[in-house]
Amino acid sequence: MQKSLIYLDNNATTPIDKRVLDEMIPFLTTNFANANSTHQFGVDSHNAVKKSRKEIAELIGAETNEIIFTSGATESINIAIKGIADSYQNKGKHIITVSTEHSAVLDTCKYLESKGFEITYLPVKSDGTISLEKLKETLRDDTILVSVMYVNNETGVIQPIKQISQLTHSVGAIFMTDATQAVGKIDIDVDDLGIDLLSMSGHKIYACKGVGALYIRQRKTRIKIPALLHGGGHERNMRSGTLNVPGIVSLGKACELARKEMIDNKLSIIKLRDYLETELLKIPDTTINGNRDNRLFNVTNLCFKGADSEAIIMGLSSPDNVELPLIAVSNGSACTSMSIDPSHVLIAMGLSENEAFNSIRFSIGKENTLEEIKIVINSVSTVVSNLRSMSF
Repeated sequence: MQKSLIYLDNNATTPIDKRVLDEMIPFLTTNFANANSTHQFGVDSHNAVKKSRKEIAELIGAETNEIIFTSGATESINIAIKGIADSYQNKGKHIITVSTEHSAVLDTCKYLESKGFEITYLPVKSDGTISLEKLKETLRDDTILVSVMYVNNETGVIQPIKQISQLTHSVGAIFMTDATQAVGKIDIDVDDLGIDLLSMSGHKIYACKGVGALYIRQRKTRIKIPALLHGGGHERNMRSGTLNVPGIVSLGKACELARKEMIDNKLSIIKLRDYLETELLKIPDTTINGNRDNRLFNVTNLCFKGADSEAIIMGLSSPDNVELPLIAVSNGSACTSMSIDPSHVLIAMGLSENEAFNSIRFSIGKENTLEEIKIVINSVSTVVSNLRSMSF
């Protein structure tokens, strides 16, 4: 018999909401037409895509013609950063980002460095936030892009996006944010915040994997992004290829639900997070990584000194007590889980390698319960205690 699971790795991916699945199933079975076909069968798919685009736009305060569908945030990030580099290099070749960004941003910037672009990687303070003064000092007349993650995927730390965009625009540069962890959880108005480019991924907000979106500002200041994929002129000539209608439908429905349920989700999840955190901090030599005030409500990243994070993960996912459920947590970004290096986010915040290797991320979702959190607290306490006793 398969063991039950307590899933606390929602920043890595989320389960598909049943209502989202119900919405997309017809487009996997009976309504399978190409959304670009002109017959009525295709028109039905086209209208479903149109509806989803509207839901995404409404969630972030954009217009429908500013939403481009992609395979996920990584592709959106690549299209945006490489596109700006290609279109605006007459202004300059200087790009600013942050040392704690997701690897999709950092690796893309490393690639552009090999093509002659100058990248500044801003440091962060010990709480994971950037210094606005440091950003101001770094901005130049030849800066073409500033890319700063809205919410850090490992710590939940929230950056001061509005102030960052204002500083960015003061030198005529474009502001981009990887909002993968923020969309659907935080109120976002791209106009109020001054966001020019925004990336997101469906599987972080209870939609399916393999679908995402890129917001590209077309009002006031029209951002020019050349096509990365050619062949058919889909998505306003920016991303050719047959549309993933079931995935797009799932993303649209997930955005609709997030818009309606965001406040209720926050109120219920933050109670669970705070209870989990309060109880786990009672374990000796346990500390919080990151800013405690400016962070997402569903995340806590804790350092259990003297207890290896991989061993904690194994202990929770393979408990000695057969009656206990499996518990899924993580020690960093799922996108770098094959790396044996310590978290670059925690190292940038000033933690030692040992401290980084002793840190665990708990990310709670809307389906978690208080009963589950109580089991997790007891299990983590037992595993950490056992690991520490073995090290002496």
